[in-house]
Amino acid sequence: MSRAARLRTWLLSDAPASRRQAACGRWYRDWLTLRANPLAMLGLAIVLGLVLTALVGPLLPIQSPYYQDLEIRLLPPSGAHWLGTDELGRDILARIVYGAGATLTIVVLVAVIVVPIGLAVGTVAGYLGGWVDAVLMRVTDIFLAFPRLVLALAFVAALKPGIENAIIAIALTSWPPYARLARAETITIRNAAFIQAAELQGAGAWRILWHHVVPLCLASVVVRLTLDMAGIILTAAGLGFLGLGAQPPLAEWGAMISTGREYLLDHWWVATMPGIAIFLVSLGFNLLGDGLRDLLDPKR
Repeated sequence: MSRAARLRTWLLSDAPASRRQAACGRWYRDWLTLRANPLAMLGLAIVLGLVLTALVGPLLPIQSPYYQDLEIRLLPPSGAHWLGTDELGRDILARIVYGAGATLTIVVLVAVIVVPIGLAVGTVAGYLGGWVDAVLMRVTDIFLAFPRLVLALAFVAALKPGIENAIIAIALTSWPPYARLARAETITIRNAAFIQAAELQGAGAWRILWHHVVPLCLASVVVRLTLDMAGIILTAAGLGFLGLGAQPPLAEWGAMISTGREYLLDHWWVATMPGIAIFLVSLGFNLLGDGLRDLLDPKR
């Protein structure tokens, strides 16, 4: 038996000999299920393409996204400039490649901020209940009462335009749905037998929340986050389009569409190419989120 076959047998064993083997086997089975979903794999390929472009793009032998040459401004796509040039003679492909880094930075930092806040608020409210639940949920309702983009615009206008403040504004307006979801999950499991057993053994509320409740809520929150990535990207692009996100000369897809809209009728590629990039990345996250939702469905 080959080494790969032995590894597969070890992963698919029905009687794992250790917790490590059981965990690896579970992850491998989940990967096989995800791999059987072609749309989810397409979404995963697009997301990995975004990550790879953001990491490797600056190392590629392409023109600097900030290099200007007015003699070649507004050239259509050609062999010299695959996606054409913009109003300042900058290569649009280079700016899209570098803009992938800004998009990935926004997505990662928003996720790092949103998930802990949403989990903390939702699990504490759902587990403790009473006045704590009432106060935390009323605060959540206040944030939910405003459209996300409008509230993000208000935060950015108060802080100052810039990509850092845009990330903070998007994070501050994106956490309430995760808090609601975590609260619903916590209410469902807080009276479960294993929670009561932990309480009888003397475990405190924070230990139960951290070791028992949060891990069970994490899967649904991750699925929600993946599905929300498209909305986060569109909100960031909207802030950039309005001049409140990334500031010139930083290459950012929303800002590129904003400058290109003035030339849309005669030079369509200036705004269309970054728009296609936003569409593809949003589609990739949505397809991957649908696949993860099917994979992590409790009924399965």
